[in-house]
Amino acid sequence: MKSTVISRFIPAFGGIVLTGATVALLTTLVLIAAGAPPLEVFYYITRGAVGSGTKIAQTLNAWIPLTLCACGLLFTFRIGLWNIGVEGQMMMGAVFSTMALRWGMTSDYPTMYLIAAFPAGIVGGGLWALLAGFLKTRGGVNEIFAGLGLNFVAQGFILWLIFGPWKRPGIASMSGTELFPIELWLSSLKGFRISPVGFSLTVAAVVLTALILRYTKIGLHLKAVGANPFASRLFGLNPDKNMLLAMLFAGGFAGVAGTIQVSGVYHRLIPAISGSYGYLALLVVMLANYNIWASVGVALLFAGLNVGSIQLPMMLQMDSSLSGVIQGALVLTALAVQALREKHKSFQKRANSNERI
Repeated sequence: MKSTVISRFIPAFGGIVLTGATVALLTTLVLIAAGAPPLEVFYYITRGAVGSGTKIAQTLNAWIPLTLCACGLLFTFRIGLWNIGVEGQMMMGAVFSTMALRWGMTSDYPTMYLIAAFPAGIVGGGLWALLAGFLKTRGGVNEIFAGLGLNFVAQGFILWLIFGPWKRPGIASMSGTELFPIELWLSSLKGFRISPVGFSLTVAAVVLTALILRYTKIGLHLKAVGANPFASRLFGLNPDKNMLLAMLFAGGFAGVAGTIQVSGVYHRLIPAISGSYGYLALLVVMLANYNIWASVGVALLFAGLNVGSIQLPMMLQMDSSLSGVIQGALVLTALAVQALREKHKSFQKRANSNERI
């Protein structure tokens, strides 16, 4: 038993080392090609991400929505759907939670509305995801095009609200709606601007996602439909119903992310409330090879790159968008290594079968 575990661990560990080494090499080459000193870039990004308590809090604040969106995407990837619309689902979660919080501004019980903002965000994100799901299952629209289209609609809807019904008294600007009263803010640790509620919900979402996908019928059904939707019908499974369920999970998690952005980070609705975390979460999940636990670490890495890259213009007079180049290099390299490993495994299987013959 012990030898079996070790024999499985060694190839997996070797794959991680190979991927890490290849990523480091390619990223270094990309930085050299961009005219950037690699060691200095890595140093300032690291210092910008974890150099102080405030910077660690900023990194965790980016990690929270990124991880929540990644959790939701794991459900849709499990069933074979490319939920590009997670960005819009996060936006609509923010809109619905903002609606609940605005009602709380005139209430004698603001805490009740702060609590209600979370189910409101889940409903908003879930409904937006279901709309994309219905376009896929009932209208035959590819989920990629449906999701992208709904992202633009959600962004336009937010702008209309900010410049229209929810504009600040006497002024409408890109800075967003008026700030909520402090009673409608998620509490944060003193001297460490991060919400314990948001962090705890994210950890709970990770554990819940792992449990559902691995130990429940829902996870098994999603995997079966994703593997072969036609054969799954023979076992009494409804592919369309399970696709909508997966979209509902994705939208719900994205809606929670939008709620935390509104109530715990910006304390108002702003045009860029999603921060492109939905799109970035797609890269996180792919780089993590669709594994929930690996997604946690990759999301933290990407959050650190986003926050730490702010140091580049100040210290090296370089554009902070270089972090996006690094993130792209990470994903492309990891996918290339994964493809080579799969090809090697396939070659070994064919060789073993030929030996048996």
